[in-house]
Amino acid sequence: MISDKMQKELNGQIALEGYASYLYLSMASWCRHQGLEGCARFLYRQSDEERMHMLKIFDYLDEVDGRALAPAIKQPPQDFESVRSLFEQVYAHEQKVSTSINKLVTKSLKEDDHSTYNFLQWYVEEQREEEALMRTILDKIRLIGDGPQSLYYIDKEVEAINAQAAAAEGGQGA
Repeated sequence: MISDKMQKELNGQIALEGYASYLYLSMASWCRHQGLEGCARFLYRQSDEERMHMLKIFDYLDEVDGRALAPAIKQPPQDFESVRSLFEQVYAHEQKVSTSINKLVTKSLKEDDHSTYNFLQWYVEEQREEEALMRTILDKIRLIGDGPQSLYYIDKEVEAINAQAAAAEGGQGA
């Protein structure tokens, strides 16, 4: 049995994961419109991954006799200044998600909710990986530069990163 307070907090996390899915979907569309197919494929896969994160919490709440609520999701931005600023926003959002997960872990310990604590450990590891991945992409963008001639190389680098990540996941989303 899960406490009402923890259930409410996990439903808040569902909303945050849902927003991330929509944000990355919007970013993917912007990239495709800019001719950045590799970046678009990467962000579409990220969008799918965030939706899976949301559904994982739905399932967990059902397992522990809680109630998952489908969130109202605010429309994300549709336009972005540049590829660099787009990935800076992705990185900032992943940091926000990490902070939220860490707060949930702390709350689960305060409530002696070992089941939720155990469940959240997967998210702790996932967020560490997500932040590292986004830093890698930003590092590559800084090295290549983000001028018009550099966009081709940025797109190819992100496409390669996407292919590696998809292969590591067993080929899903490639």
